[in-house]
Amino acid sequence: MTTNNNPTRCEWCLSDPLYIEYHDKHWGVPVHDDQELFAMLCLEGAQAGLSWITILKKMPHYRLVFHDFEIQTCTKLNDDQLNALLTDPGIVRNRLKVFSVRKNAQAALRIIRDQGSLSTFLWSFVQHKTIVNNWKSLSQCPASTPESDAMSKALKKAGMSFTGSTICYAFMQSTGMVNDHMVDCYRWSELK
Repeated sequence: MTTNNNPTRCEWCLSDPLYIEYHDKHWGVPVHDDQELFAMLCLEGAQAGLSWITILKKMPHYRLVFHDFEIQTCTKLNDDQLNALLTDPGIVRNRLKVFSVRKNAQAALRIIRDQGSLSTFLWSFVQHKTIVNNWKSLSQCPASTPESDAMSKALKKAGMSFTGSTICYAFMQSTGMVNDHMVDCYRWSELK
């Protein structure tokens, strides 16, 4: 039941005010900006093996140290700059994840050169429109789909890392390629 003061939300977000804010304002909202899509790919990759709340808490610092994920700038990060980040407690200090930002930026530039935009390329996996699911419980929601499998395969072929199918599906959910809000969540109908 929804009231103006306490709308029904997806159960996964109820444990932390930061989760609730992310759920209400960002999760599932369609994103078409190349820089923001690149940022979310990097952040979803950083989350691998961790909880999303860990990344949410570190997100402002990630945006600071990676120049708000400006793709061209990230391609030019040198080894010394990336190695220095391995001592920064404001991000996940995993060498492969940190260095993947530069590698993925270089791949993103190639995709943009070949496809016109990162958005056009990524949204092609959902035929350029949001897939609206009708889940009644979190247990129904898949960890990956044929679309995320295809995206993962294409991103890896393009030279990206930390873009497995599960990461790609989480990325698709966060950037509105998929509406996986539960049907009783007030955001499901708002975004539908």
